[in-house]
Amino acid sequence: MNQAIANKQTWKLANTEVIYDEILDVSDVYLHNHLIASISDNSIKLFDAGYQTATTKSRLNAILSQCGLPGEGIFQKNFEWFIRLWNGSEHFTTEFRDGMRLA
Repeated sequence: MNQAIANKQTWKLANTEVIYDEILDVSDVYLHNHLIASISDNSIKLFDAGYQTATTKSRLNAILSQCGLPGEGIFQKNFEWFIRLWNGSEHFTTEFRDGMRLA
């Protein structure tokens, strides 16, 4: 998945698919046919598609490990998702919001 995103290629294996749109220069990542991420050179948009599952979180964390900043990631506490982000000077934690955009 991450290699397809990095190489701007369309790819599919089992329940995960990357569709690269050459015109928009965006890679959309799908899990079970639900959009979970949209990655461009300038931003990452993250979605849970209504399914805050371990698999969705795993795919999003894999994307963040490749396309995000060091230390960024999604975790769960008391059945609620949170995301750890970098603001330019320090890491901070906030609640995960479907459709959130990281620039």
